[in-house]
Amino acid sequence: MKRIIFSILLIAAILMLSVSSVGAVSDKTKVAVNVVLNQPVSQDKLDKLAAYGTVLDVVEEIQALTMKVPAGNVASIRALPFVAAVNEDAARNGSPIDTVLVDNFADGLSTWNLDAINVTDFGFDNRQVNYDGSGVYVAVLDTGLLKTWKQYFPQERIAVEYAISFGGGGGEQGTVSTQPNKWETDVDSHGTHVTSTILGYSLNGVPVNGVAPMVKIIPVKVLNQNGSGWSSVVARGIVYVADLKAGPLKDYPVVINMSLGGPVLDAMEQAAIDYAIEQGVIIVASAGNSGLAGMGYPGAYEPVISVAAAGWIGEWYQGSRTSWYALNVADPTNPNHIYITDFSSRELTGQDLDVAAPGSWVVGPYQVNRGQTSYYFLGGTSMASPHVAGIVALMAQKDPGLIASQAEAILEDTALVLGPGCRTVYTPYGTTQTICWDTDATGWGLVDAQAALDEIP
Repeated sequence: MKRIIFSILLIAAILMLSVSSVGAVSDKTKVAVNVVLNQPVSQDKLDKLAAYGTVLDVVEEIQALTMKVPAGNVASIRALPFVAAVNEDAARNGSPIDTVLVDNFADGLSTWNLDAINVTDFGFDNRQVNYDGSGVYVAVLDTGLLKTWKQYFPQERIAVEYAISFGGGGGEQGTVSTQPNKWETDVDSHGTHVTSTILGYSLNGVPVNGVAPMVKIIPVKVLNQNGSGWSSVVARGIVYVADLKAGPLKDYPVVINMSLGGPVLDAMEQAAIDYAIEQGVIIVASAGNSGLAGMGYPGAYEPVISVAAAGWIGEWYQGSRTSWYALNVADPTNPNHIYITDFSSRELTGQDLDVAAPGSWVVGPYQVNRGQTSYYFLGGTSMASPHVAGIVALMAQKDPGLIASQAEAILEDTALVLGPGCRTVYTPYGTTQTICWDTDATGWGLVDAQAALDEIP
């Protein structure tokens, strides 16, 4: 039985969408392409490129631009001596206002997923780590936040002064543009659920703990209201955060979480990631929900900290709907109680899977009726990634000079090893099922927040 069985988990299915190839269209059909140059952008180069199509958007920081061109011209553009790479814009997918009275949820209710990675223990007011993410910014590149976000999150924890929305991209008009205030009018809920894992949230007035409840979240909307988008838009979002790190946030650690992906690595997105890491940003991304078909990008790109989805065998103990908060995960976490979900993308040759984190039946805000607050169990590597982004924020609080390669190495070295195997897992229906995986599914193992923090001097 597939782990994603609720209709609201269509997010995982959306991530299976593939991008069309140049060969599938006629030579005269206009396609949107992302072009990365091997030298700075100049008017002379733009004039030469204009002979092959229309230049739409230029990102000087990463020597890249977007174009609309006849499909038959792509090879000619690729052959230009100043062009490093060109590819079609790649698809990327992820899915009344009251004020929350408390300013953080550090003393809130524990959940199995936070217990499993040793951030909290069973019950309330139970933080097991001495860090909460204070002084760290986490940019969530996703669908933005629901209009009702103030009913879930403390206003003080959302960096509204830096929140932004990007739209457009190759599948639409081609040009990437900013969209004021659209970041807080999402109807998809995906970005709100992802944010809730990092920050914690109000569950009908009951505080629920987060991995790093005192971080400042920067909502960066790069996916549309259907939870899908384009790599050119994602690249714009990454560059925006990198420029914040190089400018007004130069004295603060900055982490990016991307619970999104697609089947191919985009050159413009790759350049944006490299640029952000050069500025000191640490990037975490989901591995994808394609199982044996392999990882998605940008998660599979080596400099990114990629995250597989793990579960706990007791998450539906005897079909209980309360085991997500009412049962205690073994401390220290027992590897025999952890499994890798069947949907979590496996590592193929040339791909880089780093660690695993809880991504099975994670509870958080998810609205199916506009304007009405509600909460659902979601499964996917989209839910696993913010666990790791939150841990990285804790690590960066302890060592503000932490860089991406150091963070990745520490997470890998301190992870709870999960060898290949099988587990008997309870289902929501009171039955059990057997789930198996091989060495290509685990990365270095399940992340451990306390162990990672202990590794930092």
